[in-house]
Amino acid sequence: MSDRPSEEHGSGSQKGEGEGDGSSISDEEWANFVQDSERAIPDSAPKEPSARAREVTERLRRQDALGRTPKGWRTVADLQQTQERVSRRRRRLWTFLGVPAVIALAVVAMRPSLLPGNPFGAGVPESAVSASPLPMETVAPTGAPGSAGMAIPTVERPFAGSPALRWADGAAGIVPPKATRVGSLSKAQVEQALEQTRKLLIDANLDPATLRGGRPETALSVIEPRQKELLDLLDTSLSEPDEEHDPVLMFSRFDPAELRLAGDVVKTRGRMTFKAGESASVVVHADYTFVYPLVRVDKDAPTEVERTIVRRVVDIELFDPAKWIVTPGKITVTKYDQEIGNSACDVYDGYLHPQFESAEPTGAPATGPTTDPYDRSQDLAGHAGGCGVVSRT
Repeated sequence: MSDRPSEEHGSGSQKGEGEGDGSSISDEEWANFVQDSERAIPDSAPKEPSARAREVTERLRRQDALGRTPKGWRTVADLQQTQERVSRRRRRLWTFLGVPAVIALAVVAMRPSLLPGNPFGAGVPESAVSASPLPMETVAPTGAPGSAGMAIPTVERPFAGSPALRWADGAAGIVPPKATRVGSLSKAQVEQALEQTRKLLIDANLDPATLRGGRPETALSVIEPRQKELLDLLDTSLSEPDEEHDPVLMFSRFDPAELRLAGDVVKTRGRMTFKAGESASVVVHADYTFVYPLVRVDKDAPTEVERTIVRRVVDIELFDPAKWIVTPGKITVTKYDQEIGNSACDVYDGYLHPQFESAEPTGAPATGPTTDPYDRSQDLAGHAGGCGVVSRT
């Protein structure tokens, strides 16, 4: 370990002692190291957005916001330099994995009735499908769930004909695993990371006020305040949504002037795991799908129930406050991807917009591939791009 502070980051605040025990690196080796570091800096510099790729650029900017760790989090300068190299590698990984997922799957829209033959229309009564609850998901499924029948959803039975009929209700479906000690973090600290992740998911996707377009204060409050760029992005998205600031990428929201839930239940299925991070931290990976049954509030509109399905994959990191300068108990969002099924393409007003059978289609035409929004066996990064068609809702 070198006792020489990084020339680029030497002025940043640090926690713990910054002195080493004497360097064994020669001046020539140190000079070569500095030159190599300077040559590597342009690789991680942000690029100027282009008008032809606004959506791609915005996703890249969002991932940069997640990957850029504030100065002064490290215990010593050489750990800070190591973590910067790790962050660059992570950003490249997100660019390859996260950006295609966000662009391709941010809105997988349109109704299955737009497919030839309307293969998921009425025909089989709901009673033909077992409604016994499924056991909790502990590993990734090996395939998409089978047919749940072809019953038409109603206000009384909003999940008729949906695999979600057997899923857990709301927050009951978000059950963290049993915490254990991870590295320098105690069992209690790991448990705190899991619980904070659960709070974020519940407030962002299940809280009634959030679903009606309210501000998700609890979700925002658990995020590390040092992630200022991310928090500023979310604030702008919530207050002034547009194509480059879309709150539905993190939060599930419906316009209360147009829609309300059919009943008071949102179905939930997924899993949460954790492992040791690379630098005195615990990494929490959450992968959950939420199914929202909706009706229009317009009294003159037919009473139809349509479902919007949202899958969210979030990576969270909690750092050891004894070794890093962080806000104790706050979590760092390092990645968030999503797949949204049955919502209008290219509509950026801050809300999700399901397509109803009796209504004219809204938004841009779907041009991407057909996707099963209930299929949790596929990694989001493996799906092809475009705002496409859902095979069922």
